[in-house]
Amino acid sequence: MSSEVKSGNEHPQSYVGFANLPNQVHRKSVKKGFEFTLMVVGESGLGKSTLVNSLFLADLYSDRKIPDAKGNGHHANGTVGVVGNGYRPTTGARNGPELTSQQLLEKFHKNVKISAKTVEIEERGVKLRLTVVDTPGFGDAINNEDSFQSIVKYIDDQFEKFFHGERGLNRRNITDSRVHCCFYFISPFGRGLKPLDIQFMRQLHQKVNIVPVISRADALTKKEVDDLKKQIRREINDEGIKVYTLPEVDEDEDQEYKEEVRQMKEAMPFAVAGSTTSIEAKGKKLRGRVYPWGVVEIENPEHSDFIKLRNMLITHMQDLQEVTQEVHYENYRLQKLAEEARAGQAELILDHHAGDTATDKEKMKRMLEEKESELRKMQEMMAKMKAEMSMNSSK
Repeated sequence: MSSEVKSGNEHPQSYVGFANLPNQVHRKSVKKGFEFTLMVVGESGLGKSTLVNSLFLADLYSDRKIPDAKGNGHHANGTVGVVGNGYRPTTGARNGPELTSQQLLEKFHKNVKISAKTVEIEERGVKLRLTVVDTPGFGDAINNEDSFQSIVKYIDDQFEKFFHGERGLNRRNITDSRVHCCFYFISPFGRGLKPLDIQFMRQLHQKVNIVPVISRADALTKKEVDDLKKQIRREINDEGIKVYTLPEVDEDEDQEYKEEVRQMKEAMPFAVAGSTTSIEAKGKKLRGRVYPWGVVEIENPEHSDFIKLRNMLITHMQDLQEVTQEVHYENYRLQKLAEEARAGQAELILDHHAGDTATDKEKMKRMLEEKESELRKMQEMMAKMKAEMSMNSSK
């Protein structure tokens, strides 16, 4: 009898260990944690704070004070309204003093304030460093023509910080404060988008992922919600506004996930109602609102798109970050590099003409400025043509 000895390379199957790589990435990601920045924009009274608290089961606005008609801050135990011909507080007494001319002037040119708050949320060992950027004062002035300028500046400033961080020595520890997603709240009481809504989204759709949200959807019937959604979709398409769209699902994904993504796509813009109050209905505790005519359950798909909005944000958080990096930030980076290249070329030309008179230098400077102006116009024309082509192709 002879015994057979098989060498290692003769085994029919072998295991190297590549299959363990996803586990390594998972462990590293969990240990490092995740960062995400969400911006919320909309007029006062549309339930922005309530919705954010409802989404993340956290009280991010516990220290917020609401200003009354005089500008004095108080906690959210009263409201501000309009009585008679002047602005008066309605926190108990109806005969408060009217605003002075100075206060009316401030109301006319009210500035938008940017407020960023960061919290760390942990769930089953996974840490999320969430930054919520609020924009109190947006749309609250009598003249709202330039109300979005400070928001545009804030988004550009975060791009600038990241741009400088990439060029620094400590590139491995760059803090990413770029805005990855913007919930834009639309009033449910209009017949579609207001001019301010269109103007805002036009200004920012090339800089941030905009997700339009119809707030306080519990104030509308189901048919009214459907009609409003159709109208908003039509206006967004007609205006050539690019809102965030969910990526196509891979063929190898399971059918349940494909159906979930399909429903989320159909639900946009999301019509939501938020609540942090626990109530008891149908023999169980749930989050919702109680009205004389019944109960609105915010996590009931028949009552609100709250669950769809939350699932969209959580399941596509990585995609929102990738679009921010690969599209919006990349556009900003290329623009900055082009500006630096033009500035460097201008400096070389000016140095070359160092012996020229002051008049010659001034002429050269004007010529360079004219060239830059022409280049900007060409870039604007190209962008407009691209937008028209994409709009025509979608039709």
